[in-house]
Amino acid sequence: MAGQDGATRARVEGTAVATLDGLAAGTDVTETDPTFRHSYSRDQAILIRRLRRIEGQARGIERMIERREYCVDILQQTAALRAAVDSVALLILEDHVQGCVRSAAENGDADRYIEEVLDVVRRTLGKPIRNPRV
Repeated sequence: MAGQDGATRARVEGTAVATLDGLAAGTDVTETDPTFRHSYSRDQAILIRRLRRIEGQARGIERMIERREYCVDILQQTAALRAAVDSVALLILEDHVQGCVRSAAENGDADRYIEEVLDVVRRTLGKPIRNPRV
């Protein structure tokens, strides 16, 4: 993770960053704000169930390959797997926008969060980041 800023490290490590100071330091927001709650917390059980289903789909594709099943059937299953992963990502993105970005906007810090969301959407779509952070 050399060369990554605190925000990138925090995102990769699964921590949330709430303030510009916390962003610079890579501080986990739960250390600085005991009332902080990830926006997806209310959907955590749903997300875990979906991820376990995705794991099962991936294992099923592995078994199909081991059994040397028909290529088109395997490709159809990989498409279903991709759709399931996209569904989880969309749910988390929706919760992030409704929770974290909305809170940032209410606190006057929306621009940074909006750019962060746009960057992740660009990466998801395979588009280059317009204004890479240094």
